[in-house]
Amino acid sequence: MLDKHLEHSLSQAYKHASWKRHEFMTVEHLLLALLSNQSTAEVLQACGVSLEDLRQPLEKFIDDTTPSVAESQGDYEVQPTLGFQRVLQRAVFHVQSSGKGEVSGANVLVAIFSETDSQSVYLLDSVDVERVDIVNYLSHGVSKSEMEGSESTIEGEGEETSHLVKYTTDLNAEARLGRIDPLVGRGDELERLVQVLSRRRKNNPLLVGDAGVGKTAIAEGLAYQIEQGNVPQVIANSQVFSLDMGALLAGTKYRGDFEKRLKGLLSDIEKTPNAVLFIDEIHTIIGAGAASGGSMDASNLL
Repeated sequence: MLDKHLEHSLSQAYKHASWKRHEFMTVEHLLLALLSNQSTAEVLQACGVSLEDLRQPLEKFIDDTTPSVAESQGDYEVQPTLGFQRVLQRAVFHVQSSGKGEVSGANVLVAIFSETDSQSVYLLDSVDVERVDIVNYLSHGVSKSEMEGSESTIEGEGEETSHLVKYTTDLNAEARLGRIDPLVGRGDELERLVQVLSRRRKNNPLLVGDAGVGKTAIAEGLAYQIEQGNVPQVIANSQVFSLDMGALLAGTKYRGDFEKRLKGLLSDIEKTPNAVLFIDEIHTIIGAGAASGGSMDASNLL
């Protein structure tokens, strides 16, 4: 499950903590060990990072903040922190979900970014590395400098035709044109959907059900009710866009094509006031757009 280089890195993290007589093995111990991991070092260097710029503050933070066990207490067992365990579990889960074989150091590096309160993420941010930069390189072999150089091209394409127009359907517009019928028999589900969308936080509902039970119809029903003015004021001006994953994937022959489209789409969504993105058949985003042999896909990019 773990490739041999990652196993070696985990062993090095444990040995370093034991040698320093640290009581715990933290996410920072893991990141420090990954700096000597071949796949992780390659990714970070592609993102324009000097490994020494990370190594020195990491070592200082670990030595200054990690509790130590006194020599007088003799032998002891280093304990991994919950954050350390979560990072490994997250990396393994995503690789399994994507149907890939082994977990590499680069996969673990991506998983570290979910520990948002950790010093590791702070230090990565301080050297101007974001999760999306790493995902770009793993998925498409596109380094950070190459992505920055191609942004002007992407923007030029967007001026001709919006990504929203090319890859989504405006359900509000469909409702205004009379192409969506009133929703029948799903009033409770629609009411619950409206409640979740009206929250300030944790406002991303997931519609779960067998094929053909009316999940898409509920999204269309939401757009219909918005146009009829039958929703709370907080979402009264919302626009519901239905993502066509097939159109997003179609014709993505070259590395980076899918990533550029998805980034452009998300950028357009962010610029659209009160936008609601409905992803039909959302389970298909796991593995969508992943390069052969890689584990980065649409779910990770989102």
